[in-house]
Amino acid sequence: MEMSGERTIKADRATVWAALINPDVLKECVPGAQEVTGSPEEGFEATVTQKVGPVKATFKGAVSLSEMDEPNKLRLDGEGKGGAAGFAKGGATVTLTEVEEGTKLSYDVEAKVGGKLAQLGSRIVDGFAKKMADNFFANLESVIEGPKDDDAPEEAEKKGWLKRMIKS
Repeated sequence: MEMSGERTIKADRATVWAALINPDVLKECVPGAQEVTGSPEEGFEATVTQKVGPVKATFKGAVSLSEMDEPNKLRLDGEGKGGAAGFAKGGATVTLTEVEEGTKLSYDVEAKVGGKLAQLGSRIVDGFAKKMADNFFANLESVIEGPKDDDAPEEAEKKGWLKRMIKS
């Protein structure tokens, strides 16, 4: 399965780049992430729990970064094993471009699943993958940009912590 998309984030490329290679930000952005550790140089280890259709599994996996051209482009490749549920593996090329509103983040993703997940059918798996990608980049945008005017106070406190951290 392949997909692509883009988002405009109201921040400079250096801030978006820093967020993409920070394990704390990744944990915050990956739906279902329980743990993300590591570094851009060594790669990241992650534990993610997800439910795809009737199949719920905890995936343990690794993500490596390559083709890093700071702050323009990077490639993420990962693989996760979910026991009896099967496996997921894939990669994404992320490109950052300066635009008037901030940074345009473009992504091209390819993914493959096996085991019980593959038996669910491509419509369910493709829909889930698109939702995961959309949620990840929406979460990334939220973490970087901070709270929106219509956010509840407790939500507003959670958002924008990266910007506060970078500016201190």
